[in-house]
Amino acid sequence: MGGKSSSQQVAEAENATFFTKEELNKLKSDFETGGVNKVTSLIEQKLSELDKTKLNIAVTGETGTGKSTFINAMRGLRSTDPGAAEVGIREATKEPTRYPHPNLPNVCYWDLPGIGSPKFRAGPYLKKVKFERYDFFIIISACRFKENDAKLAKEIKRLRKNFYFVCSKIDADFDSMRKQGKEVNEEKELEFVRNDCLKNLKETGIPTPSVFLISSFEQDQYDFDRLNKALEDDLSIIMKSIFVLAYPNRSVEIIQKKKEILQNRIWMLATLSGAVGAVPVPGLSFACDISILIGAIIYFRKCLCLDGSSLQRLANITNKPVKELKAIVKTPLLGEINKDTIVRLGWRTTVVAISAVEFAFHFVPLIGSIFGAGSSFLLIYSILTDALKDLTEDAERVMKFAFGNN
Repeated sequence: MGGKSSSQQVAEAENATFFTKEELNKLKSDFETGGVNKVTSLIEQKLSELDKTKLNIAVTGETGTGKSTFINAMRGLRSTDPGAAEVGIREATKEPTRYPHPNLPNVCYWDLPGIGSPKFRAGPYLKKVKFERYDFFIIISACRFKENDAKLAKEIKRLRKNFYFVCSKIDADFDSMRKQGKEVNEEKELEFVRNDCLKNLKETGIPTPSVFLISSFEQDQYDFDRLNKALEDDLSIIMKSIFVLAYPNRSVEIIQKKKEILQNRIWMLATLSGAVGAVPVPGLSFACDISILIGAIIYFRKCLCLDGSSLQRLANITNKPVKELKAIVKTPLLGEINKDTIVRLGWRTTVVAISAVEFAFHFVPLIGSIFGAGSSFLLIYSILTDALKDLTEDAERVMKFAFGNN
């Protein structure tokens, strides 16, 4: 096997650890001159940045296009769930309405007032809805995009932010055709609708539009996955991570993406734990910060949708009893997490120091094994890796059972 170039290593390191090339080099330099204690401040700063970064997503379009239903779908909610966006035939949104994610409130969807007025002007509209606070815009139409949609998109582009055209209610259109006795070739109909939308947008002044045809109720069909991939690809590393972690568990692929992001936090948490005071456990050379471990496991549960509220929402969506979903879970980590739980995890964990270091620093090629000197690092890294593995496997089992996906 050939070796990787330095540019490849930098790209891997940045993607895996959320650090820029300059930050990784500083970590290495600080460790060489001052040991673990000297690098903890930068790691703490990065973890704080990960936890405090906010993602604000604006959803706009004409009244009745399915904005509220889309916002609920992206947060894994039904319209009757607490905190859901109001769904109905009347226009309820007069001012921008904020809808935070139920588990990760730093991710917020904003339902903006409709843009259907004949006197619509993009500039004043964006000023009214406070354009600057949104990271990107999703422009939703029920059937075809109109002049006002294009006006808004051009103004957003002029102000250097991203926008995405989403044609919703594709499933409703097909159902309507079938009820009228028509035979529906979905592939051909989708191509027709897409080409019609693209043609209309080009005629209104958008040179190279991208259109996503979706159903908020059938997220495994049409362009829902393609839309989310486009959103991910256009975000910074940190914003991409919180966007993915906030996404409902709809597939094994989504859960595995979450696992990778959470795994990339573990070496940072392990380094911090190794740098603080020791907590002795009989039989183990075990030094860590118990509160960091407890906090990490609870955070993992929320991101993997295994907390009680997430399981209840999944039960509501899939019409499965929540008791049956909980019965699928094998790990004891869904109960109370306290010091005794951590001690049991420490005893259960199989610590193979060299393999743990190799696995950890597969993600940090520029740093090498500079953090592997202390046994506390190895133990904490191993405990959290084991916990994440168990929770991920349970998340996959629950998802497959809930959606009948084998």
